[in-house]
Amino acid sequence: MDQVLVYGDSLTWGIVPGTRKRLEFERRWPQVLERELAGRGVHVRIVEDCLNGRRTVWDDPFKAGRNGLTGLEQRMEVNAPLSLVVLMLGANDFQSVHQNTAWHSSQGVASLVRAIRRAPIEPGMSVPRVLVVAPPPIQTPAGEMTEKFAGAQHRCVGMSDALQRVAAELDCPFVDAGRFIHTSPTDGVHLDGDQHEILGRALVPIVSDLLRRG
Repeated sequence: MDQVLVYGDSLTWGIVPGTRKRLEFERRWPQVLERELAGRGVHVRIVEDCLNGRRTVWDDPFKAGRNGLTGLEQRMEVNAPLSLVVLMLGANDFQSVHQNTAWHSSQGVASLVRAIRRAPIEPGMSVPRVLVVAPPPIQTPAGEMTEKFAGAQHRCVGMSDALQRVAAELDCPFVDAGRFIHTSPTDGVHLDGDQHEILGRALVPIVSDLLRRG
């Protein structure tokens, strides 16, 4: 059985827009993906490692532990052996405490890919492939996200293109989630439940092909 690590933030953790509640396990996109793969005869275990507020490589000045680079190599060890890592991060790089552009965030993702590849693993275990997934563009922040993500809808412009370039440079497969889903108008940042379902299903043929090719 293949094991896949999904490394993400609140978009994958499943925060319900406009609340502090969490979408049920079976409705979050990683579990949708696992269920749909199983229905196709692809035996896989998908591990969620997703944290609200996680950046690519920046610290949160208000909450500790939100730097995605910190401890990533150990997460690789914990969950080894892995066939694939699905990396969907970047939205929090555009919080108002940062002045990052799409280019900055894409370089953060590049740093994460390099950390995944240099992580210490046991002899005989292969280095997993990394699927880079661009999160859907941030819309106008609303509700509790208004101040936290002020201006993010402008700073994140070009994120998909920047990530696609980084993925090509690092020889990583790439998916633009914005082709399939959109952020919720409730807060402009997170995903409504139906978008989890759509994304999970959309990733099925891509992940299936990557696992088959090894």
